[in-house]
Amino acid sequence: MKKELLNEKVKVSDAKLFIDGAYVDALSGDTFDTIDPATNIKLASVAKGNEHDAKRAIEAAQRTFESGIWSNMPVEERSDILCRMSDLILERVDELAYLETLDVGKPITESRGFDIPRAAQNFRFFAEMAKYVVQENYQKHNVMSYAEYGPAGVTSLIIPWNLPFMQLTWKASAALAAGNTIVVKPASYTPLSAVKLGEIANEAGLPPGVLNIITGPGSTVGTEMCTNPYVQRISFVGESNTGKTVMRNASENLTPVSLELGGKSANIVFEDADLDEAVSGSIEAIYRNQGEICLAGSRLLVQESVYDEFLEKFTNAAKNIKVGEPTDEQTDMGALVSKGHMETVDEYVKIGIAEGAKLAHGGQRVAGLDKGNFYEPTVLYDIDNKMRVAQEEIFGPVIVIIPFKTEEDAIRIANDSIYGLAGVVWTNDMRRARRVSSAVEAGLLWVNCWYIRDLRTPFGGSKASGIGREGGRHSFDFYTEAKTVTMKL
Repeated sequence: MKKELLNEKVKVSDAKLFIDGAYVDALSGDTFDTIDPATNIKLASVAKGNEHDAKRAIEAAQRTFESGIWSNMPVEERSDILCRMSDLILERVDELAYLETLDVGKPITESRGFDIPRAAQNFRFFAEMAKYVVQENYQKHNVMSYAEYGPAGVTSLIIPWNLPFMQLTWKASAALAAGNTIVVKPASYTPLSAVKLGEIANEAGLPPGVLNIITGPGSTVGTEMCTNPYVQRISFVGESNTGKTVMRNASENLTPVSLELGGKSANIVFEDADLDEAVSGSIEAIYRNQGEICLAGSRLLVQESVYDEFLEKFTNAAKNIKVGEPTDEQTDMGALVSKGHMETVDEYVKIGIAEGAKLAHGGQRVAGLDKGNFYEPTVLYDIDNKMRVAQEEIFGPVIVIIPFKTEEDAIRIANDSIYGLAGVVWTNDMRRARRVSSAVEAGLLWVNCWYIRDLRTPFGGSKASGIGREGGRHSFDFYTEAKTVTMKL
């Protein structure tokens, strides 16, 4: 379904702040524009909140938390409301997917087929899991000790622009299921789907003040959300240097943080792998969402004995990717989020070639789509891992292909990075798969697949890729405060 047909169903409206259950203007009255990456034309005006707006949202969340209307609500009742939110997301899947595609520039097939359904799944998963979190109880002689896990309090959630609605619901559903009240800052590039969660919350019966959404700059809104003394937890997804700023700000009040940051993940192809399967999976791992994904397998390590064959197969597959209008059902890859980001990606390609990389495909804007931020799927090969394009996160549709000789060589190259978010191993030798998966320094490893997630498992990275884990019980560990009670019987 193309944009003109979708537009008959979905109206793109200006976005306001959502505080204490109501949509309101910023105190200053200021707004900013959100832009369609496919056309670089204004989509909507967005309320430009500042530290004062963030403060009133935090204070509303604090009042609501102290009232106990949500934090003391029986977990079964909280779960029912969150499950209604899940159902409402699915009922509005076309609208939310269209807004996501317009704002981010990603293909409608991804938004409608994965992102929004996964967002609904996030709410239902944590809503149900909250009812069955295992409690600890120990007895020794005539003494019993047990642990209570209560909601932490006001929680700040700072959301990235690449997967805005899915990432928002991943954080919000767990924090809400644990009984917290939340303040959300969507990325300024992509606020449109996030602000719709307020409508869904009201329709589902979430009490006012439990969810608050503030659009605006990180320098004002984000800083207040990290330094306000009422805030008890901060969860941030974004670039590693920004994560350091969040951590420094959080240190003022010793506020616990969960940081999911950048990545430069190694995607390792061994000579015994099914090469067609590895090519298909590796194409998805770098070009899905235009390469604008922290989990991207952006360093492709290929064993020398199959290097030439794999390079030919991969390059041919990259040439067959259809880049086009994001709302077109036939599009495989859409537009990069902004003109500035596209220029940054292009500059990295130029840097790589200047460093000695060879260009197999791409390396320029897409002909005929010059109004938007469309960039060709790009293949750089014969890369040395010391090159900047192998060490720095490009966050775009650019793969760097690195040859290796032995298993030990592959592990050494994979770990020669400041990042440690994810990795992929392609091999039919399961003993090798186990060895390499254990040896690669990363929070997530896939074997013969990519981006398959069981929401019960821990999610997060090591080194410069972040701090902490969320997912399953790990989310509840972070969004709750543990208390041990010891009782003499």
